[in-house]
Amino acid sequence: MSLTTPATIRALIAEDEPILAATLAATLRRLWPELEIAGTAPNGVAAVQQALELQPDVLFLDIKMPGQTGLEAAQELAERWEGARPFPHVVFVTAYDDYAVQAFEQAAVDYVMKPVSDARLARTVERLQALTGRDAPADDGLAQLVEQMRALLPAAAAPAERLTVIRAAVGNIIRMIPVQDVLYFQALDKYVNVASSDGDALIRLSLKDLLPQLDPDQFRQISRGAIVNMRHVTSASRDDAGKLTLHLRNRTDKLRVSPLFAHLFRQM
Repeated sequence: MSLTTPATIRALIAEDEPILAATLAATLRRLWPELEIAGTAPNGVAAVQQALELQPDVLFLDIKMPGQTGLEAAQELAERWEGARPFPHVVFVTAYDDYAVQAFEQAAVDYVMKPVSDARLARTVERLQALTGRDAPADDGLAQLVEQMRALLPAAAAPAERLTVIRAAVGNIIRMIPVQDVLYFQALDKYVNVASSDGDALIRLSLKDLLPQLDPDQFRQISRGAIVNMRHVTSASRDDAGKLTLHLRNRTDKLRVSPLFAHLFRQM
């Protein structure tokens, strides 16, 4: 008679301070001996890459890391996650001065404070064991993360006035593009591409700074790297994995919508 061996639960720790990362790993091994620490990442960029490669069941993300914050890393991972393996359950690690604890409580986020205490981490471990155990519901952590991130991502501040014209470069020429003619904005390294029916142009302005200057009834952020003009969206479609894609008028471009912003298009 053969016995079924429970699947190993694997965790990835993202923490830029090696001593804190080692302490968290040692405490987790003591509180949850069956947990496998699959790896540690020293920054947000490495955390995303390792998570995509290792596909852990649990991800401990420090909020304040070089390259990308924990929130930014979680957002990118949600957009890039592929395959049949469930999205990991995310636990944020934070210091009191980084984010108000009340914000995490209101968002129902699972988090642990620095310095990490055994008692607090033990409660997190109990919750994770319930979520990853054999009798746990057959869902993953993506929906949970989406709800967390909506509450935690900072809202854009209202500007004094809205942009009406975009001054963008095409080679050595500066084009004056009416905002209503813009189909979408897309981040490209140090620039933002301005796509219109008349072609593309570049501006030196981050999406973070651009978004508050746009009419929220007309323009919507759909991912970390794209803002779309809803007046030029003709349809939305879902693939077999449930990923949402927008189709535009007079362009063949197809814009993928991040899970964090998919709720904005439910009516479509």
